[in-house]
Amino acid sequence: MLEKITGTFSGIIRTLSGKSTITEKNIEETVEQIKMALLEADVNLRVVRRFVNSTIEEAKGEKVLKAVDPGQQFVKIIHDKIVGMLGDEKKDLALKGPDTESVVMLLGLQGAGKTTAAHKLAAKLKKDGRRPLLVACDLVRPAAVEQLCVLGQKIEVPVYKDDEALRMADGKASPKAALKVAKGALDYAKKNGLDTIIIDTAGRLQIDGDMMEELVELKKAMNPVETVLVADSMTGQNAVDIAKSFDEQLGLTGVILTKFDSDARGGAALSLKSITQKPILYIGTGEKTEDFEEFHPDRIASRVLGMGDIVSRVEKADETVDAEAALKMQKKMQRNEFTLQDMLEQLEQVEKMGSVSKIMDMLPGLAGQLTDAQLGQSQEALKHQKAIIQSMTKKERANHLIIGPARRKRIAKGSGTSVQEVNKLIKQFEKTKLTMKKLTRNRGAQAKMMNQMASMMGGQGGMNGLGGMDMSQLKNMKLPNGMKFPGGFGF
Repeated sequence: MLEKITGTFSGIIRTLSGKSTITEKNIEETVEQIKMALLEADVNLRVVRRFVNSTIEEAKGEKVLKAVDPGQQFVKIIHDKIVGMLGDEKKDLALKGPDTESVVMLLGLQGAGKTTAAHKLAAKLKKDGRRPLLVACDLVRPAAVEQLCVLGQKIEVPVYKDDEALRMADGKASPKAALKVAKGALDYAKKNGLDTIIIDTAGRLQIDGDMMEELVELKKAMNPVETVLVADSMTGQNAVDIAKSFDEQLGLTGVILTKFDSDARGGAALSLKSITQKPILYIGTGEKTEDFEEFHPDRIASRVLGMGDIVSRVEKADETVDAEAALKMQKKMQRNEFTLQDMLEQLEQVEKMGSVSKIMDMLPGLAGQLTDAQLGQSQEALKHQKAIIQSMTKKERANHLIIGPARRKRIAKGSGTSVQEVNKLIKQFEKTKLTMKKLTRNRGAQAKMMNQMASMMGGQGGMNGLGGMDMSQLKNMKLPNGMKFPGGFGF
């Protein structure tokens, strides 16, 4: 996501981070580069001008020119300005207490992903301890009600629908029919102890009078605590214009940006808050239910600058990694009992954390460093490694030493790979096992490696060193006692 702008900003940050002095000429040249990068990312012209002027004004002050580390100080100003552009701080849904029903209305044009966003939001709120109800108020789009029911069943969240209202609407905007569903849903929620009512409303290919009349009537009757626009981030400035139109007529409280993982430019995200003054609440980052993140301006700013997003990566790991299984794995490594079956389980954990591109986006210095072709190869390598191990027998996974030439040929055929790939995986496994054995038996080595990694990731408070790490540094990072970062796992 945001690959184009991240690639440009990463280069700018690396150049700045190495400068021991900053001049007014440096500042003007760098800001001109930033200006072009923002315009190419389809950021609103007014937002770009505001960003450029405020950055130049602050960067030319004595604070930067006479700072102990002016390059890093300038980087920090750019980072803070992008955070401000994105909304300063994360905004939460203003939900009422669990004993009172909170209504959340989702609005948007057809194709923006409202129904999918509704089910993802319900899944997230359920995980957070809320008791959500999905409400099928899209009576216009064919099969919209059925789609919501299927998605609700998938996450085990009830869906309220009204077949009579669906017949009343007959595929057209109908405030009366939509109100019938919404009011019925409110009664249902009260009777069943459900505290968060998420209304999936009807969309259109473009904003029209009938659509707005229905939404205005719904909002008036339901008095939602949140009126949220669901917008397609790939439409760039169109998403901002749509947000302005909806806000003028309905009064938005926030925005959900869908298809954020496919947005290479970032114009919508970087313009929305400045133009509409409405916060981005969530971003859709993939097709799966769990591909739905809270929007943290500071973390997204770090991704834009190629500094990664370690906090989100750790949170994602916490969600997907079984702590008990991890402890068990650690003990196996200490006893030198790590097997190919264990390696397969680790590969599956990596898969749960998301695609290789998402993981790279969140690691300092690696966002935007690999081409689409390289990312595709890394993802393909993970699939091949899994297929190879899955083609082995239980005995082979438990003891790789028994895998001779004949077995390797059979495994290659069964996994649709080559004998060379099987040989490579076994070598990587042996190297990983040796590295883990040395680390688990040497506390000093563990501490030294962690200090090196912390230093590379900016351990001095966040900003220092974050712009400089690239793929070659990660792969060739010197570990204690001459060891290297274990290969494999798609890298």
